[in-house]
Amino acid sequence: MNEPASVFRALHHGRLPGDPLVLPGPWDAASARVFEDAGFPALATPSAGVAASLGHADGQTPASEMFAAVARIVRAVSVPVSADVEAGYGLAPAELVDRLLEAGAVGCNLEDSADGALVDARRQADRLAEVRALAGGHLFVNARVDTYVHGGPAAAGVEAETVARALLYAEAGADCVYPIMAPADVLSRVAAAVPVPVNALGVPDGPSGIRRLGELGASRITFGPQLQRRAADAVRDVAGRLLGR
Repeated sequence: MNEPASVFRALHHGRLPGDPLVLPGPWDAASARVFEDAGFPALATPSAGVAASLGHADGQTPASEMFAAVARIVRAVSVPVSADVEAGYGLAPAELVDRLLEAGAVGCNLEDSADGALVDARRQADRLAEVRALAGGHLFVNARVDTYVHGGPAAAGVEAETVARALLYAEAGADCVYPIMAPADVLSRVAAAVPVPVNALGVPDGPSGIRRLGELGASRITFGPQLQRRAADAVRDVAGRLLGR
């Protein structure tokens, strides 16, 4: 049970309503240490935040640089770290699992879109199942559902597609599903439908919003690159004050 991935997996279960697991997203070793020192029991890297720290646009980070950044974050802290690896950088499941484990990650986000479009749900489920089987219990697989990224809340059938994909990925062995940007009512219906924890995208403005997402059924809250962007805004403000602006 002391194996890092098992510790990380256990953090997602047995959560009380209104008390989800909060996973801040470090973008480098220094920010990871800050979050660990603050008392968070685990961390989850955001690919966009890491990309910005490396000088890349979101979605343009070479795989080698992303895995190296994850490894530096993992080495900097003693708490478990999950890694956002986008759609997997075109790597075969075996290589993807090997590189995640080599970096020391205990979990990963895998999204079901590529080149601005959703991928076939069954093909994604098969990929998730292969990743899960190859990793055994050593990786916590968080399956991101991108229907509201590429469909939008007004798109016909988007809610049904969201629930269907979440169910399919859970059945394929995903440890968690992440209907990113889903409206609150859809989030609650996904949580009621699937037998695994649900990840929600939160806003880092305090505990009340986090509590509300937990009450809607989310077991886990992440923030994408929002923390890195707020840190950049703070540095920008300091820079302006140094110049007397």
